[in-house]
Amino acid sequence: MEFLSTLDGIVGKIGAFAWGPPMLILLVGTGFWLTIALRGLQFRKLGYALYLALIKRKEDTDQPGDITHFQALMTALSATVGTGNIAGVATAIAMGGPGALFWMWLTGLVGMATKYAEAVLAVKYRIVDENGEMSGGPMYYISKGLNMPWLGTIFAIFASFAAFGIGNMVQSNSVADAVEATYHISPIVTGIILMVLTAAVILGGIKKIGRVTGILVPIMIAFYVAGAGYIILANIAEVPAALAFIVKQAFNPTAAVGGFAGASIMLAIRMGVARGVFSNESGLGSAPIAAAAAQTKSPISQGLVSMTQTFIDTILVCTMTGLVLILTGAWSNGSTGAELTTIAFASGMPGGGHVVTIGIIFFAYSTILGWCYYGEKSIEYLFGNKAVLPYRLTFICFVGVGAVAKLSLVWNISDTLNGLMAIPNLIGLLLLTPVVVSETKKFFDNKKDS
Repeated sequence: MEFLSTLDGIVGKIGAFAWGPPMLILLVGTGFWLTIALRGLQFRKLGYALYLALIKRKEDTDQPGDITHFQALMTALSATVGTGNIAGVATAIAMGGPGALFWMWLTGLVGMATKYAEAVLAVKYRIVDENGEMSGGPMYYISKGLNMPWLGTIFAIFASFAAFGIGNMVQSNSVADAVEATYHISPIVTGIILMVLTAAVILGGIKKIGRVTGILVPIMIAFYVAGAGYIILANIAEVPAALAFIVKQAFNPTAAVGGFAGASIMLAIRMGVARGVFSNESGLGSAPIAAAAAQTKSPISQGLVSMTQTFIDTILVCTMTGLVLILTGAWSNGSTGAELTTIAFASGMPGGGHVVTIGIIFFAYSTILGWCYYGEKSIEYLFGNKAVLPYRLTFICFVGVGAVAKLSLVWNISDTLNGLMAIPNLIGLLLLTPVVVSETKKFFDNKKDS
């Protein structure tokens, strides 16, 4: 036990370094750099991107790839719209004040350019594996685009292990805790059910994952947004003041009030940026693995679709959670995490606590599905297709372990690996920016001429 405690402390320090100010500056700075290089493409083309993602959904079904644009987007959203949207937003506001939400918005807006670039490179440098399926992501565009296979290998190692933490055990533990607290069901029972449900989907590969997430993700987002929307509409007259309060607090954080201990500008920025990145994963290199499976000949089309993921995750879902926390006044009661969000929903609508619990169940389960695919594609890059089935079976077992485990060490390890996997990805994005700009220019020039 003493060894585990010591190891936990060491890993925690490494994680604090990996997610310290230099990393957050690098992540957001890369987004700013890409925004400038692409001339604000995420703002200029957002309407067209949403059209491709949500309306013209079957545009490229006759093109090479395994799943549709929409299914690729939903698979990526399944991994990002999760407990971060419920617990992460609450933690950011509870520690950094309401102004933290403003910095989450900023992180999301520049992160859209990052997510676009990741997807463009993922499709451009993807390959067809020995099963005839598409494989792509940072390990491939780093290896092929930069001719640095060793750096691609480092990314794949970090990603394959990180999936067991942030994408697996942390999620099943969140579900088990929420279900036990609300419905008094044993974590063991929850763990077994989650294992069975996970196995039923991931053993079918990306096409099964794409079909399930294509149905599950829109429903779960609509369910949670409807609950938050009810509370916001019930307090609609106060929304303009709440938005003004958020912006004001970003530059002039409030002193202690209620159970809130007060915050500085730097704390508001740090919490907003950190939780924004955790929520939408722009720059981590996870989502482009799903984007590479999309049915398309054009890297740009999938890049546009993929950048809507960050918009939906951060600008839509996180904003609604934040508004509920502020409109109900719960943000300053001294609680944090999922508990704070549950309190806010419960005070804002009848049965609101159930909305949060059910939201956690669906969000966490979908995250497990998305991250298994990320992990298995990383392990396939390292060891070939023969390693995929053993990886899936191991992943399923760890879903059950996570439901009953104490996760301090697991969280710290996965947190650290998430930060470390971002480093090779950001190197790839920065050095391959000219490729992204060139592909983008060529696509839109051809569109003008056609």
